[in-house]
Amino acid sequence: MALLYLSHKERAEVWKPIFARELPELEFYDGFDAVQDPSKVRFIATWNAPADPVKTYPNLEMILSVGAGVDQFDFRALPEHVKVARMVTPSIAEMMRDYVVLGVLAMHRQLPRYIAQQRDKTWSAGRVDLARRKTVGVMGLGQLGTAVLEALRPFGFKLAGWGRSPRALDGVQTFVGRSELPAFLAGTDILICLLPLTKETETILDAQLFAALPKGATLVHAGRGRQLDHDALLDALDTGHLEGAFLDVTEPEPLPAEHPFWSHPRLVLTPHVATMTDFEEGALAAVECLRAHEAGRPIPGLVDKARGY
Repeated sequence: MALLYLSHKERAEVWKPIFARELPELEFYDGFDAVQDPSKVRFIATWNAPADPVKTYPNLEMILSVGAGVDQFDFRALPEHVKVARMVTPSIAEMMRDYVVLGVLAMHRQLPRYIAQQRDKTWSAGRVDLARRKTVGVMGLGQLGTAVLEALRPFGFKLAGWGRSPRALDGVQTFVGRSELPAFLAGTDILICLLPLTKETETILDAQLFAALPKGATLVHAGRGRQLDHDALLDALDTGHLEGAFLDVTEPEPLPAEHPFWSHPRLVLTPHVATMTDFEEGALAAVECLRAHEAGRPIPGLVDKARGY
């Protein structure tokens, strides 16, 4: 029984001793060249799955994403019996919580305006709004969305959330499904996107969605790059319908040097840094996935391949 590890060498140096200690019966193949017997490979830990992995590794049972995302995998190329799991670590929610609070406060206190003024050597005070007069709306009410809403509670914002299925959260007005999306958007001053990438959420942040937000609303986007229509956002910013945006994800990454996002005065851009999987936590999470699989217990982070998340 073996795990084939296909990722950064720095991460491998952290994973190897942890796997040797926690799962001594499991052989750890670091890279394709380390594979001594392909028939022993039952698990692959990677960001991008090899093409037709079952053909090469006939006894493959599970692919472990080394990150929290799984939209990079082509689930159609995987047989039904091959499970896929994403990394579920405590620090992911903590880091996303911190990043989104940063973005919300930056939008609330007009940080893009002051960054642009600093570049232009302009000293001009804008308005100061009270948090209790604004509604922050979160798209995506999973582990990350609920952590963000809880962290925002002490600031005094009115809180709202939108998701695919009903969810009751104390102090949060929740909306469900496409039919309730317009009502959610109409009352949201600062919109946060934390949705997983699916067929339904691809380019969901489009012109129609932005038009449904109140004039002067802002966006904090830390979901997935392919959820955002760049031209629609630029138009909403340039016309003044949206006051600002705080982006951590784009498509492609990195953006071309000539892309308008780099220099837009109403936009803050960060290089996909909202969350990063801690190497040690990731190794321990992978160990727990394998133990759960072997014991027939629920697997943390198990992906519904039909839905893609």
